[in-house]
Amino acid sequence: MGSGSWVCNPILEIWSWNETQPPGLQIFSPCLLNAVVAWLPSIYLWVISPFYFLYLHYNNKGYIRMSCLFKTKMVLGFILIILCSSKIIFTLWKIKGGTPQAPEFLINPTVWLVTMILALFLIHSERKTGIQSSGVLFIYWLLCFLSMVAIVSATVYQVQQGGFPEDAFRHLITYFYSALIGAQFVLSFLADQPPFFSKILHDSNPCPESGSSFPSKATFWWFSRLVWQGYRKPLELDDLWSLGKENSSEEIISQLEREWKKICNKAQQTKEEMGFERGGGNRDEATFPPETEAFLQGHQSSRLPLLKAIWKVFKVTFLLGTLSLIISDVFRFAVPKILSFFLEFISDPEAPAWKGYFYAVLLFLSACLQTLFEQRHMYVCMILELRLKTAVMGLVYRKILGLSSAMRKTAAVGEIINLVSVDIQRLMDAVLYLNGLWLPVVWMIICFTFLWQLLGPSALTAIAVFLILLPLNFVITKKRSHFQEEQMLHKDHRGQLTDSILRNMKIIKLHAWEEAFMEKILSIRRRELQALKNSGFLFTVSLVSFHLSTFLVALVMFAVHALTDEKHVLDAEKAFVALAIISILNRAQAFLPFSINTIFQAWVSLGRLAAFLHLEEVEPRKINTSPMGEECISVQDGTFTWSQESSPCLQRINLAVPQGSLFAVIGSVGSGKSSLLAALLGELPKLEGYVNIKGSVAYVPQEAWIQNASVEENVCFGQKLDIPWLDRVMEACAFHPDLASFPAGIHTEIGEQGINLSGGQKQRLSLARAVYKKASVYLLDDPLAALDVHVGQHIFDHVIGPGGLLQGMTRILVTHAVHILPQADHIIVMADGAIAESGSYQELLQRNGPFVDFLGQSKQEEANHSQEMKFSEVKKSSGNISESGASAGKPDSSCIQNYREKGSTTLQSQAEGTRMAGQLTEGDRVQYGRVNATLYLAYLRAVGTPICLSVVFLFLCQQVVSFSRGYWLSLWADDPIVNGTQQHTGLRVGVFGLLGCFQAIGRFGSIAVVLLGGVRASQRLFQGLLHDVARCPMTFFEQTPIGNLLNRFSKETDAIDAVIPDKFKSFLGFLFGLLEVTLVVVVTTPLAAVVVLPLMALYVGLQNLYVASSCQLRRLESASRSPIYSHISETFQGSAVIRAFEAQDQFIAQNDSRIDEHQRTSFPRLVADRWLATNMELLGNILIFTAAFFAVFSKPHLSPGIVGFSVSMALQVTEILHWAVRSWTDLENNIVSVERMKDYSRTTKEAPWTMPQNGVGHNWPAMGQIEFRGYSLRYRPELALALQDLTLKIHPQEKVGIVGRTGAGKSSLTISLLRLIEAAEGGIWIDGVNICQVGLHALRSKITIIPQDPILFPGSVRMNLDLLDEHSDDEIWGALEMAQLKTFILGLPGQLQYECSDQGDNMSVGQKQLLCLARALLRKTKILFLDEATAAVDPQNDLQIQAILRDQFADCTVLTIAHRLHTVMDCNRILVMDNGAVAEFGTPAQLLAQRGLFYRLAEESGLI
Repeated sequence: MGSGSWVCNPILEIWSWNETQPPGLQIFSPCLLNAVVAWLPSIYLWVISPFYFLYLHYNNKGYIRMSCLFKTKMVLGFILIILCSSKIIFTLWKIKGGTPQAPEFLINPTVWLVTMILALFLIHSERKTGIQSSGVLFIYWLLCFLSMVAIVSATVYQVQQGGFPEDAFRHLITYFYSALIGAQFVLSFLADQPPFFSKILHDSNPCPESGSSFPSKATFWWFSRLVWQGYRKPLELDDLWSLGKENSSEEIISQLEREWKKICNKAQQTKEEMGFERGGGNRDEATFPPETEAFLQGHQSSRLPLLKAIWKVFKVTFLLGTLSLIISDVFRFAVPKILSFFLEFISDPEAPAWKGYFYAVLLFLSACLQTLFEQRHMYVCMILELRLKTAVMGLVYRKILGLSSAMRKTAAVGEIINLVSVDIQRLMDAVLYLNGLWLPVVWMIICFTFLWQLLGPSALTAIAVFLILLPLNFVITKKRSHFQEEQMLHKDHRGQLTDSILRNMKIIKLHAWEEAFMEKILSIRRRELQALKNSGFLFTVSLVSFHLSTFLVALVMFAVHALTDEKHVLDAEKAFVALAIISILNRAQAFLPFSINTIFQAWVSLGRLAAFLHLEEVEPRKINTSPMGEECISVQDGTFTWSQESSPCLQRINLAVPQGSLFAVIGSVGSGKSSLLAALLGELPKLEGYVNIKGSVAYVPQEAWIQNASVEENVCFGQKLDIPWLDRVMEACAFHPDLASFPAGIHTEIGEQGINLSGGQKQRLSLARAVYKKASVYLLDDPLAALDVHVGQHIFDHVIGPGGLLQGMTRILVTHAVHILPQADHIIVMADGAIAESGSYQELLQRNGPFVDFLGQSKQEEANHSQEMKFSEVKKSSGNISESGASAGKPDSSCIQNYREKGSTTLQSQAEGTRMAGQLTEGDRVQYGRVNATLYLAYLRAVGTPICLSVVFLFLCQQVVSFSRGYWLSLWADDPIVNGTQQHTGLRVGVFGLLGCFQAIGRFGSIAVVLLGGVRASQRLFQGLLHDVARCPMTFFEQTPIGNLLNRFSKETDAIDAVIPDKFKSFLGFLFGLLEVTLVVVVTTPLAAVVVLPLMALYVGLQNLYVASSCQLRRLESASRSPIYSHISETFQGSAVIRAFEAQDQFIAQNDSRIDEHQRTSFPRLVADRWLATNMELLGNILIFTAAFFAVFSKPHLSPGIVGFSVSMALQVTEILHWAVRSWTDLENNIVSVERMKDYSRTTKEAPWTMPQNGVGHNWPAMGQIEFRGYSLRYRPELALALQDLTLKIHPQEKVGIVGRTGAGKSSLTISLLRLIEAAEGGIWIDGVNICQVGLHALRSKITIIPQDPILFPGSVRMNLDLLDEHSDDEIWGALEMAQLKTFILGLPGQLQYECSDQGDNMSVGQKQLLCLARALLRKTKILFLDEATAAVDPQNDLQIQAILRDQFADCTVLTIAHRLHTVMDCNRILVMDNGAVAEFGTPAQLLAQRGLFYRLAEESGLI
């Protein structure tokens, strides 16, 4: 520029420009700026555009309509093109006029012109492909803007030198061009509208990220609106955005499942080929763990297939995040270099001031770019973690649906909950730290290189220090891994037992076993925490050794450098640049062990997940469904087993079932009846033979599986609602009277596992589900056993029998009810896993074989059978269970239709009240607002005051020593140099080393005490939670989903164990570090306080904004996790039913929906973390600039050592401030776990377990007299009375039978006598003592109950029989012999030590019932309560058991709830219940003579 005859020489003018200008004004000439700087934006755009066009081609999101923003950009672009063209034309005109022009005056505008055309084409292409905001063009306009700022500043200076009059046109063009570039740069901060066909347009609450601009995405400012919203009011689920498709279960799980199946199929083919080449062999040996071994111990399953599948799905995202991290590290290492130049400037009194300011700006820019790229890496990793969690949880859930029956017995719900809560979390953590395996090594190499350049050969001593300490850390890591594996095993055991206890809390309370089971859990918990303590101690040693190693590096290097040669001086540049490098080295050293530890934990968890995913599944094609002749079911030479490792459970099965026939399957306990149905369902591995089933299948299991849903949803089971058919089904299943008594009729919610239903109601609901399906084949596993005789006959006549709803359908019925056998088309007699005999009723009678033996086992059963033949005739005329009961419970119109109308009329308050009354379970409560300070006090009280004071003291001491060490180094660096040497070098080295050792000791003590306090708090809080839950009444467990409780005992407990102590340690360390840094910076450069104090205020403001939203998001996330656990648990229990109904897709969709809802709360929380980190670090970078700026400003008054100390501390303050606030925020987020564990401390508790002065002796009750005086009971305050004004007296040693129709209140008597629910009015006296004045355990331990649902706990047979270890082995064997189980137990491996699986799934229902009987025989109290204890056993065993009970409990008071009336006909008196009141009470003869309700029941049962 300049005169027309002037020729630009940019290379030569660099130096002349610097020489002629005053210091601090300019660095480069305008000529150089035109020649070089102007090219940078163009080079950038031309290099990146080919790749960007490729990206646009493969990521077309649909076009965007022409908006005002697009039109403005295009107009400005065209004007820029015109200006560039005018400069070219002007230059050519000058040349043509004979005026020489510099080449750049022609080349530069041409380059700008071509690049601008390319930029406009990119703007147009982005609109066509749906890009709302372009990062590529933003960076281009930013570079253009910076270039124009530089050029304009040079042009302005030229104007000041008089250049404007000589070259006015170019000056004006430059100003216009710069203004337009600035306008384009401003427009690049805005985002365009969504694409025309975008789904966002139809989303009520889309995530704003997709529609935000590039700068907003880079700094996460698009999240700010939600932060403000959360600050103004507590966030709710409706405030959160919809989950993007790219993060949804539908998109992610399918990808991983596809890759996983592909890899598994390939591995299976390879294994089969290898097995074929080797001649077969046991090919399953390496894949499946033994059946008797917990699946999580089968680590021989390969992790590599799962790892390979995960890598294939997520590798692109991970590599993009890694690229961001590498770029961030480039700027990280630029900081020490710039600091070196800066301290060199400070040491040089002659250096011009502009250099100092220039270096300060470079420090600021490098720190900002490092922040942006590092936070982008973190964000990508967090998104990847979220997707990985979704994918693996989906994979685990799909595996649950496919698990074979044998593998279900080796796994437990608690173990699976641990998989999805703990192991998947650890797998997620590995994503962030995976690069920590190699990147810290690169950091170390670069650091050593820099140190070599700085200190020469002295840097080699650093390598020696690391090599000496390296073996120590490998030993520590290996030993710690052992403790971590031990901890996980204890955690799994605890989770399994906890799950079993929570599910069977009713049985535990009935037997007063709470304290015994609590001690079992706490015993496991103590071993778990001991392993955690050992692991934490080793981790402390590892951390301190790495911190000590960084100090030793500095000490050894400085000592060797200073002492080996007197001419080696330690100035400020060497000392503090070395410390900055060592700071990076310190981070690498801390990052490396933590990464190794995290990756190792993830590796262990990956093995556990792989072991589970490799478990044996049900083979989907083992049952042939091809059409055949008249036979609906055909089995030829079938041999089946429960697992590949066990012996066959069914052998030589040949079965042909014609279409529409009714087959009955009978046999003794353990004969293989249920196994036969399981084989027909495809649940058992088929070793030999052929199975064919034509048509759809419906299955009714022996133990009813009920969903936590409404009655309607349980029956419809995902099928289309057909109200008339539903009404017929409910009527046939005798459910209309029940619906009339339910609070909301058919909309009444059923608790988990049907906890608010009786055994008969659960079984009828399970049957109704099967009938509603309208299947071709019905497999019914003894559905009549749990029903009263009259209800059972009604079900048989109206549903199963020849005249029932299922007539014409193929039915296979397992039963012990002999009286219905004549109505079966065919009877199969099972014995020892084989079909002993089969044929029609008359054929089997004529053969006089096993069937006749089965019938002849009980003369009473035969008599009942012959008399109950008349029952069908009576029932045909009556047509219903109870005309009065049906009419009372059923309105004029359909019962179903009535409740449908009431439920659908949402505008009527009455209908709303009905629906709300039917709601039983409560969702996980979500607290609102900031975390209360009392939570911290509660946690600190759990830690203990002495430990808290010790922690503060130790942290303060080690920080004082740290400050002293840094200040001592600054004094060393400022030591005067005399004759090329420094004085007192030996003293400086010695004190420096001594201070470092003191700091290491203080650090070890502080961290160790924090972890010790954390373990102590974990033990106390867990014990408190366990006690609070155990003390809750039974209604609490009916209303609280099991997932809510499991969430507290797994995820929240894990947070208190590991996360909170770590966050406390981090926060205290950073807090005291922050105090040190602030003190140094403010004292060294007092002017910096002008910026430090406002920055502190901004930090506090950001923290308050963030915490208000983050804590609430954490609560919402925790609450949304519980439904996932509940659904997994429910699915695990009912997987056989789900497969039989082919409802896998329905349940997968439900699970995916729950996962998406959970991730919908997780996504904003992870964005909130990045929003905080990015903006806090950008603010902190201002402090770096401030410290450097004021150091330059105050240069004459500061020594180099003090400046080095101040600036090096300022470089740390960003990270310290960020992590201090982040640690505090994480702490507040996770302290919510304490809040959630304390939730149940405020719930209503049941009466005291023990009462010190209740006037009851050890031998109470001595007689067993029971008296009800005006007793009334209601289940919930809003419900009607279940028992009304009961007044009766049961004499000592009297045998009383309790009968009545369904819902009459029979089971409520059990609840009242054992005080599961307290009386509404009146009371109960036992031996003259009011039971309300007796401790619950004293009461319940004196009453023995044999429940209808037999429950076993995970543990040995001996533990299940004698939980309190009160009896000898001889007594136990005697009880087993009386219960007809001695032979069976002797045949088990380990006998009394044989491990029962969860719920006793490795035994039949009959065997479990007999074990419960043996348990009662051992307990033998003065009062015995039987709730149809023999419903699941065969007739022969039934009679023997009844005889045993009469003999063993002859001197006891026995109350028997009867479903089969003949079992109570020999009782002294019979209590007849009706609508919760006493209808009749007397001897059987008296009641029959009265011809009242008992007479009608006996008549219906065929007894008269």
